Amino acid sequence: MADKATQLTELLAPTVEALGLELLGIDYLPAPGGAVVRLYIDVPAGHDAAAAEAGTPQGVTIEHCESVSREVSAQLDVEDPISGNYTLEVSSPGVDRPLFGAAQFARFAGETAKVGLKLPQDGRRRLTGRIVSVDGETITFDLDGAPFVVQADNVEKARIVPDWGALGLAASKDKKDNGRAGGAARKTNHTPRDNKRPDGSSAGAE
Repeated sequence: MADKATQLTELLAPTVEALGLELLGIDYLPAPGGAVVRLYIDVPAGHDAAAAEAGTPQGVTIEHCESVSREVSAQLDVEDPISGNYTLEVSSPGVDRPLFGAAQFARFAGETAKVGLKLPQDGRRRLTGRIVSVDGETITFDLDGAPFVVQADNVEKARIVPDWGALGLAASKDKKDNGRAGGAARKTNHTPRDNKRPDGSSAGAE
């Protein structure tokens, strides 16, 4: 059975694509006070070049995040796939972009990634290495000059490790935080249907 994040990705990807954007993936983070559903969106390949030629904003904008938040919120209200309270967040990937699935690792071959594994391999649950190649669902990393092979379905989470020097930034925690926060983002709180008021508003919603 697919996990909740995968189920939500399959459900919501067509909605995001209909807005001319790409749903990279979803983080589903359950918590006692209510889950966090975080969508990472991006513009399709080639969009930035076309936007540059047209003189329009490049990359994900706050308007993109607001549009996705509005449409996804409406769909989740109808489909009701999440029980209990939850917070919906829509975000650009940022410079330390998350990676979801083998195809995204292939897209960033040659980059360094920080990876958490679902099951340990060779005594490791975490690794940081250069993405060497992707063959189907098999991802090969270079760890200190040695190959390390991981199956995509054993990746719990992964992020690109930015080259802060190439970006002209110092490799510090503050810079990393600013790099992630510098992207566009939108957050909305939701309550279950049973808690909605008769006028359609919801208690605790922003």
